[in-house]
Amino acid sequence: MNPTNRLRALGLGLALLLAAPAAHGDGRPAVRGRIEPDSILIGDRFEYVIEVDKDQVQEILFPEFSRTQGFELVGSLPVDTLAREGRAQRLRKRYVLAAFEEGNYNLGLPAVLYADKNIVDTLYGADSLRVHVATFAIDSTSHSIFDLKPQKSLPFRAGEVSGYVRWGAAGLLLAALLLYASAEALRRRGRSVASLFRPAPPRPPHVEAIGALEALHHRKLWQNGRYKQYYSELADILRTYIARRYGIGAMEMTTEEIVGAARALEGLPHKCAADLGTVLRDADMAKFARAEPDAAQNENDYLKAYYFVEETKPADENGAGAKPSAPEEP
Repeated sequence: MNPTNRLRALGLGLALLLAAPAAHGDGRPAVRGRIEPDSILIGDRFEYVIEVDKDQVQEILFPEFSRTQGFELVGSLPVDTLAREGRAQRLRKRYVLAAFEEGNYNLGLPAVLYADKNIVDTLYGADSLRVHVATFAIDSTSHSIFDLKPQKSLPFRAGEVSGYVRWGAAGLLLAALLLYASAEALRRRGRSVASLFRPAPPRPPHVEAIGALEALHHRKLWQNGRYKQYYSELADILRTYIARRYGIGAMEMTTEEIVGAARALEGLPHKCAADLGTVLRDADMAKFARAEPDAAQNENDYLKAYYFVEETKPADENGAGAKPSAPEEP
């Protein structure tokens, strides 16, 4: 190595030795910070950067930011390791901030929390960090401000609605033709248009009762332990049928009153009145005494109710000498 290069190397070594105490002091980490960029417009974002040179055994905790001084934290990026040589490390932490107020701001000294053995302290950088937030410049002299223009009323033109009128008239004509054709078809069958809007005549009481009994049978209430509900609905079906069939106020009468009124009916077989009383009394026991009849009794009560309706329906429904139809097996 020639003398000139040797002197340069010696000078560089001395500079590093002199700089080391100034950078690290008593061995604590060195903290630096900067703003990138340091001049922005309102609403723009900038980075707050903190770099730390430290030993790998030293613990560093970077600060956390919240909305303050017109700035808002947009993102906190992970810590980067910029360099590593032996035990020496250089770490970098970046925060992305947004500015929403115009002005010149001093964000203070960059700082980190330092922990080493029994030492816990806050370390600061040497220089304060500043950022300038500018707003948009508006030259009012080169722009004229005008008042709001009044609402304009355009003249009405028939062509704007003529299409709707034609289609509406065509629709009305078609509806009239369809109504006329339907009325003619009904007239040929001896009916009128008004007959279409008449409510359907109520079904005979025995038809309603048989339908309700069959629906109750298919729900299998007593088979699932719901004896009270089963007998309540069974008794209501019979009470409703008696009220409609004979005009007796069975819905407000007790069981004994219903049975007494049924026995007084002319032409009602004695067995029908007895079966009616049996079903209603069993229903009272299930509703008020929480009785749980066995399967045979439940089936017998259903069949007695079914045959009571079949035996007492109007004679013209069965025909002369007709035999009541048997219900489905429950």
